[in-house]
Amino acid sequence: MDRITAARVFVSIAERGSMIAAADALDMSRAMVTRYLAEMEAWAGARLLHRSTRRLSLTDAGDLTLARCRRMLDLADDMAVSAGVDADTPHGLLRITCSQALAQAELLGAVSTFLTRYPRTSVDLQMSNRAVNLIEERIDLALRVTNTLEPNLIARQLGVCESVVCAAPSYLAAHGTPQLPQDLAGHNCLTYTYFGKSLWQFTDADGASLSVPVSGNLSANEDFIVLKATEQGGGIALQPLYSAGPLIREGKLVALLPGYTPLSMGIYGIYTSRQHMSLALRAMLDLLLTWFASGQQSEHWRGLS
Repeated sequence: MDRITAARVFVSIAERGSMIAAADALDMSRAMVTRYLAEMEAWAGARLLHRSTRRLSLTDAGDLTLARCRRMLDLADDMAVSAGVDADTPHGLLRITCSQALAQAELLGAVSTFLTRYPRTSVDLQMSNRAVNLIEERIDLALRVTNTLEPNLIARQLGVCESVVCAAPSYLAAHGTPQLPQDLAGHNCLTYTYFGKSLWQFTDADGASLSVPVSGNLSANEDFIVLKATEQGGGIALQPLYSAGPLIREGKLVALLPGYTPLSMGIYGIYTSRQHMSLALRAMLDLLLTWFASGQQSEHWRGLS
């Protein structure tokens, strides 16, 4: 059997903690995953995993083999597939992480375009709102929407995330429509754990800044959850335009507080090294820069706020 594939299967099992999850991620049958794991253990000459009904864990030999497999896969991903491949052509696997909402609204389309443009590349897309350790989790690119980057991070700003205060027509019919940001104090404001959980910031038509304390009965660490609760009439939310925009156009949500612009945030691509950036990562960053500039920042989006 192919030892490179066997190594990739073993790494996937170790990272996901499950043979079933590895099979799903690799689009491979569970029986084939089992065969590749057996091949790896035969190759290593040792048992690599402790198996129980609840979870898998690495043996001491498994820890050592995992590190070696990762180094081997890094070399394999950086190696041209044949002597005739243009060394300047992006190739290899990119591991990318971002929030579910950003992935659904923007990144899936960008990734599809990228894979069509660069057929020798592949992408492993992982949904997460937490700030992952790129080196420990072997992530090539993390996309974050924030205004507070840690100073030691290597980051490239790819776009600007504009937001909108919005609510469902059913909520407004029952509780009234706020006319000023200060009116939000009398409303149930649904908040996102990592941004604006207790304070929403605005700029008025004259350019003056104001901050408004908010509170409500629901906060979540996934903005997609807050969006669904808002759509169902749960309260008022501050949402990215890339998430709320389609629902506003369909009449399922109403944009509030015209004349007051919520604080915008940067969309950043975060990676581990400028000196050793792969061609695939560089190409992805360039594509995303164009993608966000031509899509989210258009007048089409701005007109919703």
